[in-house]
Amino acid sequence: MQVIPVTDVSRGFGSTSRRDTWWVAPLAVFLGLGTFVVYSTWAAFQNAHYTFGPYLSPFYAPVLWASPDYPAGLEHAWFGAKPAWFPALVPFSPALLILPFPGLFRFTCYYYRGAYYKAFWADPPSCAVGEPRKSYWGENSFPLILQNVHRYFLYIACIFLFLLSYDVWLATRWPDGNGGTTFGIGVGTLILALNVVLLTSYTLGCHAMRHIVGGFKDEVSKSAMCDGAYACSSALNYKHQLFAWLSLFTVGFCDLYVRLCSMGIWTDYRIL
Repeated sequence: MQVIPVTDVSRGFGSTSRRDTWWVAPLAVFLGLGTFVVYSTWAAFQNAHYTFGPYLSPFYAPVLWASPDYPAGLEHAWFGAKPAWFPALVPFSPALLILPFPGLFRFTCYYYRGAYYKAFWADPPSCAVGEPRKSYWGENSFPLILQNVHRYFLYIACIFLFLLSYDVWLATRWPDGNGGTTFGIGVGTLILALNVVLLTSYTLGCHAMRHIVGGFKDEVSKSAMCDGAYACSSALNYKHQLFAWLSLFTVGFCDLYVRLCSMGIWTDYRIL
């Protein structure tokens, strides 16, 4: 039998022997993530229409300070109106104080890294497809070494899960006309609740979370608690890509829903 030596195959950018539609996946990621980034950036700078009744957009939650120009936001603000020391030349929006934290959690996510490296940086565009560089950059030098902060943003993301869950509870408290509140559920309440469920499934299935709850052990089965937590996180991790996209859609749709209801374009129907 003749042995054919394996030689280094140098491909130009985009060249490949593949005959399938390999470009569909990176293109879909580019369009999906690109659309979300554009919309969320636009929504964050609006500084208006982020509340409707007891509903609060997750882009703005929690509202630390609210602009006096949007009185409805003051009802949700933890510390009242925008402080006087805030620089006048810096654009103000409650969302700009909040979005960087969950945003950086997703940006440093192991799944999203692989997705946007291919879609935005063509590193590589897909398996066995030529890329625009000949050297391997990796994540062991600046700036990509900063991706290692993912675990710390995971801790912050877990705090946001509690905050958003509380907002769902507040979304069931409707004015009763006598200065108090009464229990009620609207379509928006269910949408906000679904968003929390999907965000929780995405966050708790994170690769870093698997390590925290049990993966750090050499034999996780020797600890019943760690073994159970690791199994639950692993079950969510199996669908990590699905939860990543579903939660990305719902968090954006929640803002859109609250915004359009606030503008009077959509009607929020009460169920209870």
